[in-house]
Amino acid sequence: MCYAAHGPALKVFIVEDSPIIRERLLALLASIEGAAAVGQASGADEAIHGILAARPDAVVLDLKLAEGSGFDVLRAVHERAPGIDLYMLSNFAAEPYRRMAARLGARDFFDKSNEFQRVREVLAARAAQNVH
Repeated sequence: MCYAAHGPALKVFIVEDSPIIRERLLALLASIEGAAAVGQASGADEAIHGILAARPDAVVLDLKLAEGSGFDVLRAVHERAPGIDLYMLSNFAAEPYRRMAARLGARDFFDKSNEFQRVREVLAARAAQNVH
């Protein structure tokens, strides 16, 4: 596996204010060959600075944060680093939120209550693409 010599094939940053959900996301990432967390944050400013410093391949981003919102992060990161794939994961998955996230640059939007496993599927597919 050539990614081992160069670090993970897929670097992921997690933005989630709930420690329980953050732990679930870290465990989910650990189960994906070639994927690794390169940072985490619970608030918008911390997330924006951390993401722009770490330059991950993908970000899993909650909508409701300890301070600020996922939309703040989405807007700022997509503007400055449009190559980073941003995935929203939220309990607030109504259509207006999904449309707003798409408009701000999110690649996909997952409902925490019934689409958590889809996050793993999408990230596993991305990691597999990145492995040579």
